[in-house]
Amino acid sequence: MSILFVFSVAVTVIGLTCGLLVLWKVPVLDSDARLTGTSRSSVTIIIPARNEEKRMLPLLESISAQRGIEVETIVVDDHSTDRTAEVAYSYGARVLPNERFDKGWIGKSSACWTGAEAATGELLLFMDADTVFEGPDSLVTYVASFEESGGTGILSLQPDHRPERWYEQIASIFPVVVMAGMNVFTVKGDSLKSAGSFGPCMLCTKAEYMEVGGHAAVKGAVMDDLALGNEFQDKGLPVTCMSGRGVAWLRMYPEGFGQLIQGYSKSMASGSVSTLPSVMLLINLWVVGGILSSLLFLFPVITKLWLQLVVAVMLYVAYMWGVARSVRKTGVFANWTIPMFPLLFIFFILVFMYSMYLSKRRKRVTWRGRDIDV
Repeated sequence: MSILFVFSVAVTVIGLTCGLLVLWKVPVLDSDARLTGTSRSSVTIIIPARNEEKRMLPLLESISAQRGIEVETIVVDDHSTDRTAEVAYSYGARVLPNERFDKGWIGKSSACWTGAEAATGELLLFMDADTVFEGPDSLVTYVASFEESGGTGILSLQPDHRPERWYEQIASIFPVVVMAGMNVFTVKGDSLKSAGSFGPCMLCTKAEYMEVGGHAAVKGAVMDDLALGNEFQDKGLPVTCMSGRGVAWLRMYPEGFGQLIQGYSKSMASGSVSTLPSVMLLINLWVVGGILSSLLFLFPVITKLWLQLVVAVMLYVAYMWGVARSVRKTGVFANWTIPMFPLLFIFFILVFMYSMYLSKRRKRVTWRGRDIDV
């Protein structure tokens, strides 16, 4: 075997190993709380919404089905041009206009702060409009788990992804990197500082939220979830990140391929700065190894050595298993995407490079018809 082939094999093996280490264990909420969950606290669910008329319906329906807990629902209408407010009213939600949009505020942060100030619940649960509760006991399970763990800091969940269309399926690497980039799911576990909190589901007490300054303290952050989590940690309050499997799920970007590109590119580069360099190195090696595993097949084509072909096939299959293992920790993706994982990695790289261009060169991103300076 050529030295180049041996080197390529070594890098591929290293990449595969890095992929296993960077998403070593993803905890879910305690099963005992799931079975016997009861809550002593009232909770206000705050939903920042900008043109979410269609995407918000499943969430509102799932909130209305919750039982065993006192719930107040606030939808903050962030200058929507569709029927977002009317839909929220029809499900009994309290609807507030997002009137605070002064210079320096990002729309979502402003909406969250508006909802938090008006909330009457002891606990605040910030939820993205595309998130859905899994069952009628999901909220009480979530809140009971927070209370049983001490009832302090932030307990944030990353909901399971449930893609439907082809472009959602080929984006399966993105949620893996998002979760890995939080630092706390590596082989070292929560001994590493969290990069922040997950945006779709963030639960905390109103008292502590106000104490740290809430979204007013991070009003200019594109990634408000990461920034808010860091504010809590800077004040000595814990931030716990877990999988939302069994509690909440989401379908991101159902409105088309363009929305998916716009959604991920607006935040990927900005969010990556919160990932520890050691974790980022593991992620990069995983991506590089995945692409290189497909290039190993060029060697037996050139040299006609069957042993190189056997090695290439074995490593490709091993990488398929590793990718499948990681992807299934973040959602329910189609099996047909797994064999084409090198293309998935290339797609991820292209979107990440575009995100870097927007944030570093253009210094502006666009989301739902609004330009945001970064």
